[in-house]
Amino acid sequence: MSTPSRVRILAALVFVLSTLATVLAAGPAGATPPDIPSASTARSMLAGLTVATEGSMSGYSRDQFPHWISQSGTCDTRETVLKRDGTGVTTGSDCYPTAGRWYSPYDGATLTAAADVDIDHVVPLAEAWRSGAASWTTSRRQAFANDLQHSQLIAVSASSNRSKGDQDPSTWQPTVTSYRCTYARMWIGSKDAWGLSLQSSEKSALSAALDAC
Repeated sequence: MSTPSRVRILAALVFVLSTLATVLAAGPAGATPPDIPSASTARSMLAGLTVATEGSMSGYSRDQFPHWISQSGTCDTRETVLKRDGTGVTTGSDCYPTAGRWYSPYDGATLTAAADVDIDHVVPLAEAWRSGAASWTTSRRQAFANDLQHSQLIAVSASSNRSKGDQDPSTWQPTVTSYRCTYARMWIGSKDAWGLSLQSSEKSALSAALDAC
């Protein structure tokens, strides 16, 4: 083999190894909901959100936010997000995953059974109710609960979702601290898209998360 050929092969090898190192350094591929604002855009959105005292939970139930609704063919919203946020996802004729792998960015868990995956409402339904959704029509609440257009739904581990419950960022944030910037941006993006208010403590926590972006 001539020297130029060896040089080309070595250069190609270096490129492949460099690319692989970059991928590995980036960590597992996690769920990426659509329409996540940049940190600077999120800060502008945050400044524009209405700060108000939380509303009452009177009259609230999850039934006020009908989900999961049919999206395409036999797939409902949950199954659509499972396919979107997973890797190597295969489904049966009913659209339920028969195999796949999901990385939960909240706690760093990797899951291989769809039953262990929850679809988190980034802004919880109860939080939305207290922040303005109590006055919405049922149709609007349904659209919110099944929102695939904004950063409102994400596949995460069931344990992290249940740990979060209906808390806002002033009392709960992902245990993976490097994800808190993204979480704040998703939260703000959803509240901005739906015109929901926020508390002063919530705003302070979100601002601090953006400072760390």
